[in-house]
Formats: sequence, C-alpha cells, structure tokens
Amino acid sequence: MDKVGEVSSAAQSSQKLTPAAAHPAPPCTLVIFGAHGDLTKRLLMPALYNLAGSALLDGNFNIIGVDRVDSDDEAWRKSLAETMQDFTKDPDAEFYTPKIDEKTWGWVNQRLHYFKADFTDASQLEGLKPHVGATGNAVFYLAVAARFFGTVVDSLGKVGLTTQEDGKFRRVVVEKPFGADLQSSKALNAQILKVVDESQVYRIDHFLGKETVQNILAMRFGNAIFEPLWRRENIDHVQITAAETVGVETRGAFYEPTGALRDMIPNHLFQLLSMVAMEPPNSFSAETVRTAKEQLFEAVRPVQPQDAVRGQYTAGKVEGRDVVAYRDAPGVAHDSNTETYVALKLSIENWRWAGVPFYMRTGKSMTGRLTEIVVHFRHAPFGMFRDTPVDRLAPNTLTLNIQPAQGLTLGITAKIPGPKMELSPVEMKFRYEDAFKLTPNVGYETLLYDCLIGDATLFQRADNIDAAWNVVDPVLKAWAADSAGPELYEAGSAGPKGAEELLGRDGRAWEALSGK
Repeated sequence: MDKVGEVSSAAQSSQKLTPAAAHPAPPCTLVIFGAHGDLTKRLLMPALYNLAGSALLDGNFNIIGVDRVDSDDEAWRKSLAETMQDFTKDPDAEFYTPKIDEKTWGWVNQRLHYFKADFTDASQLEGLKPHVGATGNAVFYLAVAARFFGTVVDSLGKVGLTTQEDGKFRRVVVEKPFGADLQSSKALNAQILKVVDESQVYRIDHFLGKETVQNILAMRFGNAIFEPLWRRENIDHVQITAAETVGVETRGAFYEPTGALRDMIPNHLFQLLSMVAMEPPNSFSAETVRTAKEQLFEAVRPVQPQDAVRGQYTAGKVEGRDVVAYRDAPGVAHDSNTETYVALKLSIENWRWAGVPFYMRTGKSMTGRLTEIVVHFRHAPFGMFRDTPVDRLAPNTLTLNIQPAQGLTLGITAKIPGPKMELSPVEMKFRYEDAFKLTPNVGYETLLYDCLIGDATLFQRADNIDAAWNVVDPVLKAWAADSAGPELYEAGSAGPKGAEELLGRDGRAWEALSGK
C-alpha cells in the first residue's frame, strides 16, 4: 500500500491527532464542493497536508474539487500550492509553518483533481461517478454557502452518488451555520434525511477539532478530583467567552443576514457548553456522547429576551488600528440592526446545575482575542478569618484556556509571606506548549480523519442541532420584532454596557478580556 511514511521530521514529531490515529484511514475519494472557496484553501488543504505528513491517508486516497469556475487539474493545483506557500510568510495565519515539506505536499498535490460543474444541476454531477467509483468509498464535503446544503445533497441523491452498497460508505459533511432558526434547521434536516441516513451525515463544527476543546472531556472525566466538585453545591456560576478582535472585514454580505447569535451561539458556544456541563457518558462511543449532549440541551431553559443582550460596534481602535463602524463596512446596510455582539444568561434545569447560571458572550472588534470557560466556585466560609486583617476571600476559579493561551489556570488563595495573616489570589497554570511539542494545525485534522474512519463522536446529530436552536429561538423572534436594534459599543471595548448589567443584577461581573 502506497502511503506517506517518513516524509519529514516535522511530520514525525506531529502531535497525535486522535486516540486511534495509529493507522491510515481506508481508501476514499474526498469530493469538495466549493473547490475555489476560502474554506478549502485556508483550512481543508492544510489539514489534509498534516494528515498526509502523519501517514494517516491511504495511498488510494484522492481529492476532487468541484466548482463552477473554469479551471483544470493543473490550475487548481497551482492555486492551492501558492496558498500553502503563503502560510510560510504570515506568522499570524491560522496555519503557520516556516516551511512546506515538498515531499508531503507533492503526495497531496498529485491526488488533486478538478471537476467543473454547477452543483445545483444534478445532471452535471453524473460525470463524477467514474472518479468516485475507483475506491467506492466517498466523502462529499459541502464547503459552500449554507443555502446550497440541501440542494447539493438532493443533486447527489438524484444521480445515485449517496447510495451505499457492497460495504462501501458514502458520507456528507455539512458546515455551519445549519439553518437560521429552529424552523429552518428542522426543514434542512428533513430535506437532507430524505436522501441520506443520519449515519451518513457529519455536521461539522471546527471548534470540536481544537485540542483544547477535546481536553475539556479529558480533564473532567480523566481526573478523579474534578467530578465530586462539578455540581451546584460547589459552583457559583460559569462564564463562556469567545471574543474576537477582528471585525466583519469583507464578510458583510454573509454577516448581515446572520449576525453574532446565529454565527456563534447554537454551534461553537453550545459545543463548549456541552463539554463543560453534560453528564458523564458511559463510553466515548459516538451515540453515547451525542445522546449526553442532547439531554443537556433539552435541559436548558429557552432564553427569554430579558436574559439576552445584543450589541453592534461603532468606529474605534483595536490593537492600535482604526476600525470603521460595522454599518460602514462593505456589504452592510447603513441602518443595519444586525448584532455583532451577544451576551446570554442560560439556566440548566437538572439536578447537577439547577440554580447555577451559565453566562455566554461573543463579539467582534473587541478589546482582546479570547476564548475560554471560567468556572467560578462558591466562596469559602469566612468565619476563621474574622479576627485577622483579611477582609474578604476571593472565590476559586478554574479557567479552561482555549485560545490564544491553551491549557488550564487554577485560581486559589495563598498566604502572603510575613508575620500577618494576609491573603492573596494566586494562579497555578498548565500550558500545552510547556508539556507537549505542538505542531501547526488548523483544527480540521481530527475531524477529517474521524469522518474518514466513520467516527461521528465530534459531529452533531440532528436532535443536537434542533435542541440548540430551540434554546435561542425566543430571542431571535423577539429581536426580529423589535425595531430598536442593538446597543452600540465602541470597537476596541469590552462590549455594550447592557452586558455588564446582565451580570451586575446578579451581583457578578465578567472576567477581563485579557485572559489568564
């Protein structure tokens, strides 16, 4: 079997991508709809390059790019190669590497083939059959606009490309956003599941490909010290933050009908919620884990408008650079009411979490780039310190650092050296880069590999999607009927004042966006 083995020393030192990543995925043809799109160039190709470098792709693995653009194999290969080289020049790129290994990229490059087609016209996909038939196994990746998801699956079904026979698999990978609300999510699920079985659908969320997100489960269930504490008797509240310093930039046409809530909450942030709050599954099998997530989402009370805050950034400075107001960005209406910031208060009505609020926030053009979960424990009894100079005790916190810092931070109280009883909060930190040798990756490596081997653990099931939309649906409906629009906040700030008031009325405050 022809496979990449010792192609580079960098590949040999690559971190283990999955718990069972010791063997190559089976022979397969990966068909990417949206071959010329940003997702394909910026994320999928670096991920495939890393998988090849880790010897996790079979010698009979092939990649077919489908798009409407006039092109051919050589032109597509050249375009992708140029983008890969660009990653060596930008240290701030999502995938930065000082050098592209020529042998590894050459292995990927020779397996790239281009197929011109209008994927909304099923008859034009007939020509794919001979290419997919080489191995029989096929994964169809929908790296296209969300409005085409159902159409592409319908077209594949009409020409028989989704039919599984003779032990060969046919799978469909669907990107987010999956629907725009509960009703459209149910409709899209119904449309897709008329063509393929649920077991063939892999609804992807790249947050779940991040090592730091997967580590939440390892931290919770692989360490005996946490589970006894992980309940309402010990935890005061939880904050989940995904803040970005970038604005809408040139994505105004996409962002206008979407907004921060649809873009981030039911997918990315709900996946973080599930990792930190779901009940311990009996195993890490796909259905067991996804059922645990669904049970959690069902226990979350639908958010009411008074527990939601929306904001929109105005002109300001972010990290020293001038930022134009959202309404002045290309593709954005000058009177737009689209939110670029959301803060929510969630209540989980089960025995573990009843009475423990979960606060979520996400926004663009913020003062800092930060994704983290902060678990705030209850205050320790103050009685024994009553006759000392200590006037208050800071609560313990456990911060799950996702980005840019990666690891865990435990906030505890310690005595300041000296004759007096004086206390100070201190931190104990674990950082991935200190414990492991990290290599460049984009978070799609694990997800692509899992899809190829048929492990759906990190992918969302239809009921997971619908349950998440059900939680935020009342807010979407209320905002659609409210002409007042979002509260304005200056670019480079921590967000609208209403978000501070959301926690302030409960006697709490957001963590600083500087991170820990």
